Order: sequence, then structure tokens, then C-alpha cells
Amino acid sequence: MNHEYENIGGLVAANGTPVRQFSVMLPNRVGALASLVKLLRSSSIEVIGLSVQDSRDATIARLVLSDPDMAEAIFCEKGIPHTTCELVVIALKEAGPDLLKCLDILMTAETNVDFAYAMLPGPDGKALLALHVEDYDFATSILNRSGFKLMYEADLLR
Repeated sequence: MNHEYENIGGLVAANGTPVRQFSVMLPNRVGALASLVKLLRSSSIEVIGLSVQDSRDATIARLVLSDPDMAEAIFCEKGIPHTTCELVVIALKEAGPDLLKCLDILMTAETNVDFAYAMLPGPDGKALLALHVEDYDFATSILNRSGFKLMYEADLLR
């Protein structure tokens, strides 16, 4: 894992490439998500985080993938509409207590969580929490100083 190190408030914090999430619009029909996952798996890309929001006409699938660069190339090549954003991903030691501590810290710092979801277990089997926040740099700095283990793209590649 290649991380750069930065001195923040007297603490040394690891920095890496933020975890990218893809939002893909799928038709709301049986098998649409399975077809997308099959397409990704045909290029050895695994889904390691997933959130699905359904509506009457379309479904938005939020995906964290094992090879985001290859996935983006496939989406562009196949004309699959998508957007990307950066996520804060935290490895939780104890899912319940750490979740509340994380949310309390962000609330005290007055930074908003736009959405959050649990991811598939990380390489070491720990629970992972994906957060989309209003200010990525501020949130990662606060959480790092509070002792949370932040995960970066290189940490999640399999």
C-alpha cells in the first residue's frame, strides 16, 4: 500500500487516492443489476460495495468496484451512463459503537453526511462503512485525528 504521509495537528496521517463510487442508472426491470455485475465480472471486476435506490422508472446503483479504472473504461466503451464521486471509507473495529462515534464526531464538526452504506467486509474481514460527505478533506482530517482507520482505493483493490 503506497500512502503519502502528512502532518496534521501534530499527528501523522496517511493519505491515498480516495475510494471512487460509481452511480449507474439502470432500467427498472428484472435482471438489470445482474447483467451489470456479469459484465463487470467478465473483466474480473468485483463489486465490493453496493447500494441500490429504486424508483418506478429507473434504478440508481451505487457501486464500489475492485478495479475502478477498468470499470470506467468499460462504462465509457459500452455507453453506460455513470457518474463518480469520492467516498470516505472507514474500517470499523466494532460496528455499532464505532458507527455512533463516527456520526457523533461528524455532527460535532458540523459536516453533513449526504449518504452512507455498509460495504462488503474488507481484506482483513472488518466491517467497512462508506460515507459521502459535503467536504471530503475536512471529514477525513477529523476522522483521522479521532483515531479511525480510513481506507483508500489501494487498500480495497483485490
